[in-house]
Amino acid sequence: MAGSESRYVHGTTPREQQRLSLLNDLINAGSLARMALAGEERILDVGSGLGQFSRAMARAAGPRGRVVGIERSDEQINRARELAREAGEEDRVEFRRGSVHEPPLADGEWGTFDVAHARFVLEHVPDPGAVVAVMVRAVRPGGRIILEDDDHDVFRLWPEPAGWRPLWEAYIRTYDRLGNDPYIGRRLVALLHGAGARVVDNTWLFFGGSAGAPAMAAMVENMAGVLEGAAEAMVSGGFIEARAVEEAIAVLRAWGRRPDAALWYARCWAEGTRAEA
Repeated sequence: MAGSESRYVHGTTPREQQRLSLLNDLINAGSLARMALAGEERILDVGSGLGQFSRAMARAAGPRGRVVGIERSDEQINRARELAREAGEEDRVEFRRGSVHEPPLADGEWGTFDVAHARFVLEHVPDPGAVVAVMVRAVRPGGRIILEDDDHDVFRLWPEPAGWRPLWEAYIRTYDRLGNDPYIGRRLVALLHGAGARVVDNTWLFFGGSAGAPAMAAMVENMAGVLEGAAEAMVSGGFIEARAVEEAIAVLRAWGRRPDAALWYARCWAEGTRAEA
């Protein structure tokens, strides 16, 4: 894979697409609430994946808004279009195949978007600063650049399941092996500043729950899916044995049924604006 391309450890299998769809169900409302779209925005969604959040933003932007989703994976973009058709929303978002480093925008589109958004993208690219610079260039003067991404150091489970710590550490090491950054979330403000944006906001968007919470089972299953998708990379990298992965994931799922289980995580959010002309 070229050095400028993203390196997604989980792949794009149907099972991974199912997990991503579940994750969208869990987090899209929180992201959309934080964006506080006013309506009629032109939005560029960088790394749009299955397009569920692209369509959510399009609904919030209303019939006079416009969303362009950029996605490099054929499997993802085909599924995104299929989901849009099934929902009767195929006209709400235009999905384009292309790189987040060189999005397929016409000359007249650069500098015209009101919002450029990227979620769980920068952690998977070798040069995240270049991607943020592209996003700044894509928006109009005063336009918003919104980044959501992970800092894997903030994940906590309690009581901690047996085998959890070495499994999570092995997962984090797969990022280093691929040239990605598992701690990119803490760098979002610096990336905006480095790309010439004026930083206006940063916060955490909580992702967690506890025994008895309606979404707890889905959150635990999402995390199990994350680790199952990365199992091959963890084992082939020599970071952990296959048996240890299987046992720890089984323990994780059992842990999720405990009456005292608590999951603490948050994704990082940062926002900047392009300087006025």
